[in-house]
Parts: sequence; C-alpha cells; structure tokens
Amino acid sequence: MLGAMAVTSFSPPYAAPAALARQLRERGYAVLAPLDTATWAQAPFGDLAALQADWDDLPPDDHLRDGGRYRRRRHSCFVVQGADIRQVPHRAHWQPLRYNALHGGMQRWFAPMLPATVARPVWRQLLRAVTDTAQQSLLPHGAAHARWCVEAHQFRIDTEGGVGRPTPEGAHRDGVDLVAVFLVGRAAIKGGETRIFEAASPVGQRFTLSEPWSVLLLDDARMIHETTPIQPTGDLGWRDTLVLTCRREHFLGDDDR
Repeated sequence: MLGAMAVTSFSPPYAAPAALARQLRERGYAVLAPLDTATWAQAPFGDLAALQADWDDLPPDDHLRDGGRYRRRRHSCFVVQGADIRQVPHRAHWQPLRYNALHGGMQRWFAPMLPATVARPVWRQLLRAVTDTAQQSLLPHGAAHARWCVEAHQFRIDTEGGVGRPTPEGAHRDGVDLVAVFLVGRAAIKGGETRIFEAASPVGQRFTLSEPWSVLLLDDARMIHETTPIQPTGDLGWRDTLVLTCRREHFLGDDDR
C-alpha cells in the first residue's frame, strides 16, 4: 500500500526588524520571526503570547456566502496619528466587489473586540508598530504623520466541517495601504500555506507561517495574497490569525462608495 503523500512546507523568508521598512519598499512584502515581531513591537514576547487566549471565545461569522461554518471572528476599528491612538465607534466591515468578489458590497457587522483585549498595553504597541511601518515604508521620508485608519480582525478558521478556508474569496487585495497578518496559533492541521504575488507580474512566493506571532506585512497596492485551505490531522484543527489593515485618511467605504 502506498504511504501518505508528503506535504511540502516552505519556510518563511524572514527579515531582520531593522530591514523591515526597506524590504517593504523594495519587494512589497516582509516577514518577521516571532521574537523579531516582539522586538519590532517593542513588547515582551510573553505579552504577545498572552493574547492568544482571546481567540478561544470568538463568535461565529454569520456572513459566509459559501455556506460554511468554519470561521469565527471579531472586528474593531482604530485611528492612529502620531502619538494619538483611539478606538472609533463600532462600525461595519465593508469592501467593494473589486476587492472581494464573494463578500463585496455587504455591510458585515461582527462582534467587537473585547474591551480587555483593547486595554492591554501590547495592543497599543502592535497598532503603533504597524502604523509606524506604514508611515516609514509607504510615505516619503519626512512626510507629516498620516491619519492611519486601522481595521483589526481576529480570525479562527477550524476544520469542524472537514475543510476550513482562510481566504474563501481567493487571491485578493484588500483595498488598503498596508496589511499585517499575524499567525497567532495553529493546531492539528495541514495546509494553510501563504501565497503572495506581485500584482503587476507573475513573480510570487509561497511559505507556511507555523510559529506563533510570526507576521507577514504587505504593501497592498503591489501584492496579491491568499492562504490555502486547512484540513484536520486529528479530531479538530484550527488556525488563528490577527489581521491589521492600515489605510490613509479614510476607512474603506467612507470615500469611494
């Protein structure tokens, strides 16, 4: 009898924190290893790891148009400008069809992030790190501090139905300036490979984020991304991520509907 087919897993092309902004400018993407994520966020790694428990209580995503029940999530929005960080009143997540062919055009209301999560100092440190990186890598040197509109998504994709789809909309852009995808954890799964492509050419990368608090950062105007489906290797598997998107001046939908 033939053995199980081997699953090839490519390691992420990790960058050093000091090279992060330069690599984003030159290549359109960068990936940090977990301890380097902590260095970049100027936070103890233990503070990042302590966030993981918040993913155990995510409500179901009731807006999946493919009929799936494999995704749970929370969503909140923030504005960061210089030293000022504030959470804005709870709002729907909206994308146009040109960025999300499956769910575009829908006003999708999700449960907000828990107040205890948002109150943690490490949360502010993550928001500051992502927006500082957007400022340094996407704007001219010396530019005034932009008003960065940040949408935060906590996701759990599970395999209760057999297959979980991290990106049911397929390969896509998000319609923002910078996207940060943090792997928070994964268990008892195979798959979940990250694939990124240059929007203007066939050049791409594929790798698997497997270490908690590794992070992929993308210049959304230049890069298309997707994550392949996950399948269980035991009774139930799951993959947890935190996605932060940064957009200058306005949230997506406030200026182009």
